[in-house]
Amino acid sequence: MLLIIVSLKIRVLRFIWFSINFVNNYFLNFNQRVDKVYNKVYSKVYIKLYNKLEERKMNLGIESEKIEFKKSTSELIEGVISLSAMLNKHNEGTVYFGVKNNGDVIGQKDLNENTLRDVSRKISEGIKPQIIPHISLELIEDKKIIKVYAKGDNVPYSAFDKYYSRSFDEDKQLSPEMLKALINKDGEPDYIVKRAASNQDLTFKMLKAIYISNDIKINNDKFEDNLGLKTDDNKYNLMAELLADSNDLSIKVVTFAGCDKSVMLKRTDYGGKCLLLSVNNVLEYMESINETKVKLGGIQRIEEKYFDFSSFREAWLNACVHTKWSEEIPPAVYIYDDRIEIVSNGGLPSSLTKEDFFAGVSKPINKKLLKIFCDLDYIDQTGHGIPLIVKNYGKNAFYISEHTIIVTIPLNKELLSDVTSLDEYSDLNEAETKILSLIKSNNSYNIETLMKLTNYSRVYINKIIRSLKDKGYLKREGSYKNGYWSVLK
Repeated sequence: MLLIIVSLKIRVLRFIWFSINFVNNYFLNFNQRVDKVYNKVYSKVYIKLYNKLEERKMNLGIESEKIEFKKSTSELIEGVISLSAMLNKHNEGTVYFGVKNNGDVIGQKDLNENTLRDVSRKISEGIKPQIIPHISLELIEDKKIIKVYAKGDNVPYSAFDKYYSRSFDEDKQLSPEMLKALINKDGEPDYIVKRAASNQDLTFKMLKAIYISNDIKINNDKFEDNLGLKTDDNKYNLMAELLADSNDLSIKVVTFAGCDKSVMLKRTDYGGKCLLLSVNNVLEYMESINETKVKLGGIQRIEEKYFDFSSFREAWLNACVHTKWSEEIPPAVYIYDDRIEIVSNGGLPSSLTKEDFFAGVSKPINKKLLKIFCDLDYIDQTGHGIPLIVKNYGKNAFYISEHTIIVTIPLNKELLSDVTSLDEYSDLNEAETKILSLIKSNNSYNIETLMKLTNYSRVYINKIIRSLKDKGYLKREGSYKNGYWSVLK
């Protein structure tokens, strides 16, 4: 009996011991499982948060109409195209190399000392008109990227001879119609107002005096701003340089012997000062040489001139106001035996047809310069100038190309007796006429000067002079060293 009791106690104790071990093991495993799950969840949350923070640090945002991302300079051509598209749309834009399309910074691979230079060269070769971009190397979280920023007003810009515009984050190639619409969106761009002058040391005493002489009150403190003589960044613009007291502007009137440019008789430069004064000086000179001849027929007294001065005035003022000053090629006047030519640079504005031009429609590219000319009564905006020239000389008086407009005003053939002309000397050959014309323009010319002006030899010029003497056209007064020529007829 005792043995049975002892056996039962042992079994009870063993059961209790196993039970205790089971419970301990269960809770131990439970705690381990809880720790494992906790660590797993915590790790996932931590990693997710960490990745979000890293993503925020390493992401530049999204592309837009002013921002473009490129993975590397292997997409350099595409980047140049994007830059031109942004310039055409917003006049500025930024391209990053080393950034994925979603904005993630991955860094530009294979950077070397020539990489930035290659980027600059490709932009210079691809984009026209040329721009000067700001190219920099930036470090973001130990990753190097290239940033290219450009700004420009000379719309439209082409990229590799094609035109693009920006539509959100895409570059759209422009059709001819879209390109024309882009150009005409705000009218022709006023380049001479937007472009900074090469010389920033300018004064405007002459311009102010012209305003005062026209009874226009001026405010000295606001004068330059009111006339638009400065760029957006407060620098004197190209228009200011044209209107300044002193500049490098060349306004030439050139007279040639005969009907071509082979022999130049006289060259006068009226530039170097305020454009308005230069323009007026040319008008005064041309009016002074436009002599009046009187014809008497019966009781009638008829006055005639070599050319219609009002037509010349309109042609000259139009040339000065509408020439493409941004290309720094000023208008000029050329006088020949049979005609006057007024030459201006730039052709017609892209938005103006020939039909509209001849009808007197005006679409100026130098709007603020035109306003100044109008304010000072140099010109008006009635549009009668071109129709006046057409009425007097016909449409054939105009030669219009993509880059040039030439207005030709023929001289009155019946009054050419006082104008150097091949018809004036029917008994002279062309060489004799050229020498006589040169001597008439300056009777102190010696043989050496005539040789330089004509490229004739000394022997040939002496032969011509003997012939002119024999025909009664020339006589030498005084010695050949200190004397002069008398033109007898």
